[in-house]
Amino acid sequence: MDLFELTIHELHEKLKKREVSSVEATKATLARIEAVEPKVNAFITVTTDEALKAAEEADKRIASGNIDILTGIPVALKDIFLTKGIRTTCASKILDNFVPPYDATSWLKLKERGAVLLGKLNQDEFAMGSSCESSAFGPTKNPWNPDCIPGGSSGGSAAAIAAQEAVATLGTDTGGSIRQPASHCGCVGLKPTYGRVSRYGVIAYASSLDQVGPMTRDVTDCAIMLGAVAGYDPLDSTSVNMPVPDYTKALIPDVKGLKIGLPKEYYIEGLDPDVKKALDLAIETYRGLGAEFVDISLPHTDYAVATYYLIATAEASSNLARYDGVRFGHRTSEPGNLIETYSRSRDEGFGAEVKRRIMLGTYALSSGYYDAYYIKAQKVRTLIMNDFLKAFETVDAILTPVAPTPAFRIGEKSSDPLQMYLSDIFTIPVNMAGTCGISVPAGMSASGLPIGLQLIGKPFGEETIIRAAYAFEQATEWHKRKAAL
Repeated sequence: MDLFELTIHELHEKLKKREVSSVEATKATLARIEAVEPKVNAFITVTTDEALKAAEEADKRIASGNIDILTGIPVALKDIFLTKGIRTTCASKILDNFVPPYDATSWLKLKERGAVLLGKLNQDEFAMGSSCESSAFGPTKNPWNPDCIPGGSSGGSAAAIAAQEAVATLGTDTGGSIRQPASHCGCVGLKPTYGRVSRYGVIAYASSLDQVGPMTRDVTDCAIMLGAVAGYDPLDSTSVNMPVPDYTKALIPDVKGLKIGLPKEYYIEGLDPDVKKALDLAIETYRGLGAEFVDISLPHTDYAVATYYLIATAEASSNLARYDGVRFGHRTSEPGNLIETYSRSRDEGFGAEVKRRIMLGTYALSSGYYDAYYIKAQKVRTLIMNDFLKAFETVDAILTPVAPTPAFRIGEKSSDPLQMYLSDIFTIPVNMAGTCGISVPAGMSASGLPIGLQLIGKPFGEETIIRAAYAFEQATEWHKRKAAL
């Protein structure tokens, strides 16, 4: 097995026994990136020199006996995380030349443990999208079929795992942006509870919904990465001051007596037959493992997408007001007066989808519409949250599809934003409720594309969904399948 194919825990064992060095693992992964990147376009920036220097430092740490499970492990970050001295674009022309002066807390935590940064990953511009097609740097392609999308907005983070261009990655999830690409690319992706992981140094899209999470090859690595980035951060006012459990202790292949809810609103007409088949087989697998299934209802599910596209766009409108061509980022070459500088810089810098969402959000926040749209959406959000809290009075976790279909073809939904928005119909409610969810490989479509299942947990119930995901993974072979690039 090549070094770039290993998981975190496998590579860690080899590093610990001094069978390989971090420099060797990093060089192997960089060579892999060079070989497959023309077909995938998962990276915006590859930090070759910085990665090799960090790998050398990691090897020195290991030689001195100072080894952490992430020391010397080659990882990559969605290009939404600030990285000191390394260009951070958020896949937008407006930040094309932006080099941050400090690190995001989540990256800093990985760096302090000796992780090696390979580079910054492609995404939908400002994390706004479900397909990774809205990037100013061109679309990322699905390693299982380059004609298909990898999912979004963390498409580069998922594709890099599937193409074996990084051992682990970090993404962000505002309405499904970790779980949906994880499903489409056949990897594991976890969206933690809102406030579990610091958002300090993460470029904001919708501040009441954004959450940082890991994308990995298996559930074990997911538990390792979550444990590394979770925890209270006084620099993030939305960070929750709670102790971080050892998530690896939840890696028990036993779900006997676990009550799993099946929401009737998620098993609907229009669900792709391949997705339905994968879910049915997954339910049978869990039954065989001793889990109990309970039919539940999440009655306000139908309102989730509309509610999300009011709240998220309103917050985006506010958050993206800072990109004005004055302080940092792109400035038009024909500034004119102050208002013209603003409008021209923003018009040149933002792509079509970002402009669409800014306009939607600005309208929803405008005088005379604020109460009718934004306030009403917040009230409906509370109803959605209460649906989940009520369901969790009787079940330990909820099992649903991640997406209605396997990955669709590039360009298939670009001209129909509503169809694109419906790609996140099963993931958005989790963000609205602020709770946690994981996508784990659960099947393949007739055309050979991965399909994931989603496990939703109680607020701060990551241990339960990790345990349930691990039990399923150990009972199946889906996570062992690899894209043939």
